[in-house]
Order: sequence, then structure tokens, then C-alpha cells
Amino acid sequence: MAKKIRIKDIAETAGVSPGTVDRVLHNRGDVSPASRQRVEEALRKMNYRPNIHVSALSMKKKYRFAVTMPEFSPGEYWESIEKGIRQALEEYAGLDIDFHFLYYDQFDLYSCRSAFERVIGLQPEAVIIGPTFRDETLYLGHALTELNIPYVFVDSMIDGTAPLAFFTSHSFAIGALISRLLTSILPEKAGIALFQAVRTGDESANTTILRKSGFMAYIGENNLDNPLHKVLYSAVEPEKNNQLIGDFFERNPQVRGAVIFNSRGSMITDYFRQRKIKGVKIICVDLIQRNVEALKAGYIEWLLGQRPQQQGYMAVKALFEFLVYGTRVRCENYMPIDIVARENVDFYSEFQDITLTK
Repeated sequence: MAKKIRIKDIAETAGVSPGTVDRVLHNRGDVSPASRQRVEEALRKMNYRPNIHVSALSMKKKYRFAVTMPEFSPGEYWESIEKGIRQALEEYAGLDIDFHFLYYDQFDLYSCRSAFERVIGLQPEAVIIGPTFRDETLYLGHALTELNIPYVFVDSMIDGTAPLAFFTSHSFAIGALISRLLTSILPEKAGIALFQAVRTGDESANTTILRKSGFMAYIGENNLDNPLHKVLYSAVEPEKNNQLIGDFFERNPQVRGAVIFNSRGSMITDYFRQRKIKGVKIICVDLIQRNVEALKAGYIEWLLGQRPQQQGYMAVKALFEFLVYGTRVRCENYMPIDIVARENVDFYSEFQDITLTK
């Protein structure tokens, strides 16, 4: 059993009084910046983890949290983020928490606006935001800042906001990595299709914009002359996509590669699976079940994973650390980017039992 760390031990390591340590741990009274820094360094060095449950209960504090994020179906990307959030909440089951999930349609700007207005009206102690539309998220972030409500981003960071922290992959880097991987396996001057989901309100998702920027930056920096084609598809009416995709490839037989910058890659690969076409190299984002099925069947070349469950889990932990102890967490938190192929997908345990469909 690990040795219990006493306030006296922390004080000796930091070179301050036990009273100073107590004030830092419980965010009470004035502590000089230098003394606070010494205490926080000692806490990290000693790997000190306070009993957050007992301390919060002793303060008899009730917390109201809001989470606003895109709605989802089972097996989709945002379900993994919510799993991480709920996993962290289980660890704080002893706290008095009133948790509200406010979902919106990620393909409908107006649905997003409505959900964000409800968040503001709720007046929570803290908010976790899964952003899609940049301007709407700017509005929500500024409103929360004016109300002195801390918030954390998952999946994406929006420039011009002031979150307590964000947990996301680096979208620009994902785009550049996709570009490097795809162009390395295509013939010179082979055409590339860039698939983009149609959204109500005619505004692309923030992550899509950043990933596409990274993709284009790699193309430009390496003087590649692959013809690029923007192809729109419907995420809400998938029955229309086969005709759209079929028409595009009939008109553009020189296109040998394709990119889907969001988690809906399987919507595009369905067309190829139904016709058993494997001549187009496709790279997609996110290790969701349908994408993994297409990867295993050979219709996706690589999937890039961004650890969504870990993002959700860490977002909750960051807010509790701040609210209960006043501990400032690191703002920038980028997740590792996993490059997953058929050869290594089964090492991601959650996908070992996926059965391929014909």
C-alpha cells in the first residue's frame, strides 16, 4: 500500500509552512505566487492525489455541469467522448453533481445555436463543449467568460476563446499526415477526391476546416501536382450518396485517392463495398465500428484515431480539479494521433470482436 502523504511532508519538501500547504490545497486565503509554485512542484514530485470525494463532501457543495455536444447513434465518434465523460463521473459518484447533456445536430447550424442558448440559460458551474461551428462556439465561449463560468473543449479548440483547457488531436497535423500518407501510395499526378459533408447553414465543421488546411499545406510545401476535387455528400440522407459518388467517379476516372476528414468515412466506402471496388485508396478519420469494418475489409487504407474516450475523461477531471481545489490545469492538451491499418487494428481491444459483413 502506498505511503500516506501528510501536509507536513509536503511542507518540508516545498520549504513552506503546513498552513501554506493547506491554503494551496483548499484554495483558502492568500498565498504568494512563489510559495504556490513551490507547493505545486512538491505535489507533482510526490505524486500527491488528494481525497477529492471527502474534501468536496465536507464543503457540502452542489455542482451543476453542462455538456453540449453533437447527438450520435450507437457506435459513432461522439459516443466514445460521452463514455469518457461518464467514466470520470463514476469516479466522483460521492459528489453532489447535477449533470446536464444538451445535444445538437452537428449538420445543422441552427440546432447548434439553440443548444448553446440553453447552456447559457442553465447557468452551470462549468461546461464541457464539443464544438462544430466556429462562430456559434465563439458566441458561447464569450458568454461563459462574461458569466465567469469555466469551460473545457473536447475534439476541437476554437481560436479567439479562453477555455480552462482543451483536449483534442491536432487537426492541422492530422490533415498534413493524411496528405503525406495518401500521396506516398498514389501514382504521380493521380487525382484525389476530398469529400465534404453538406451542412444546414452552409458552414463547415471547425475540425474539417483545419484538417483540410493541413492537407493543402503539405501539398503546397512539397510542390505536389495531384488534381484535387471537392465532392459533396449527404450525412443525413445517405441513400443519395451512391448516385453522387457514382456520377463523380464516372466523370473522373483518373481519381485514385480519396479523403474523408470526419468520422463518416464508411458512408463513402459503402459505395465501393457494394460494388467490390478496391482501386481507390481511401484514408479516413476515427476508429468507429463501421470505419473499422471497412478497414478490415480492405476498403479503407488507413484510419487516424484521436482517442475520444480519453478526451472526455480528462475534460471532467480538469474541471473538478479546478472547481474543488482551484488547481490550474494545463490549457493545451493534444492527444496522440494513432495511424491504424488492417495489420494493427486488432491491437485496439475494443475492435477485436468486430465481424465483417459481406
